[in-house]
Amino acid sequence: MAKTDEKRPWLAAALAFISPGLGHVYLREWVRAILWFGMLMLATSLLVPETAVPAATTPESIWQTSMEMVEALSWQARAALVTVVLLSVLDAYRIATEINAAAAIEEGEQCPHCGKPIDDDIDFCHWCTTRLE
Repeated sequence: MAKTDEKRPWLAAALAFISPGLGHVYLREWVRAILWFGMLMLATSLLVPETAVPAATTPESIWQTSMEMVEALSWQARAALVTVVLLSVLDAYRIATEINAAAAIEEGEQCPHCGKPIDDDIDFCHWCTTRLE
């Protein structure tokens, strides 16, 4: 994986904060993206009462309508929805860092045994003394 292909963990986390699953789309983790988006839809359908959802919304009033809908939720429902979003953010960040770490090991920049940076001039890891191929 070239440096230009490196995934940005903070970008994945920021996208997941905007909408759960969006950070996973950036990471091309399609199944996880669908699962996180589905988790948000399921939590919303279970926790948001029908009385809190407006009948019609114009583009100009989306923000105001959203704020009214949030105010109609109990603190438990708000906490549950925030938890889904935060778990999605953490998962997207973790997966991005794992993708980058695996790419660094594949490129020979890190020791496959201990994960520390290695010197290209020697055929063993000077950290853990594992022989490198």
